[in-house]
Amino acid sequence: MPMFTEEEIKQVEEIRSHYPTNLAAVMGVLHMYQDKYGIVDEEGITYVAKLIDVPEENVLGVATFYEMYHQHKTGKYKLQVCTNVSCMLCNSDMVLRTIKEKIGIGIGEMTDDGMFSVHEVECLGSCGTAPVVSVNKQYQENLTPEKITTLIDTLKTQG
Repeated sequence: MPMFTEEEIKQVEEIRSHYPTNLAAVMGVLHMYQDKYGIVDEEGITYVAKLIDVPEENVLGVATFYEMYHQHKTGKYKLQVCTNVSCMLCNSDMVLRTIKEKIGIGIGEMTDDGMFSVHEVECLGSCGTAPVVSVNKQYQENLTPEKITTLIDTLKTQG
């Protein structure tokens, strides 16, 4: 069974202190869990529900509704490609095509070495700088094929 350390439990309590109900803290605690374990699986949903004393179905609902939570393993570098209208009009298809050409995978796939996974997201909230990709929560904006190639090469060298 997964567990948080004493220090992480203190962080959970800090998150809870910002909200009027435990239910409102679900997203923050799920982020902590996913950051630690790389996935929000069935065990994680059960753990978070018990930890903050909310019904398991509420945690499951949040974890499965929002695209930011992954119920399957992801690569070390999660490339989340925005394909909403603003990004689509600004060539998000070029972003996906360039990623596929560079690392050989498309949406929902992970490289054999586990380094990269590609995910389609509905909106990253950065319409003014489209097209946009989030790499492990860090935005890469105003993308061109050259910028994408440089980004991937940089990530590969970082391992």
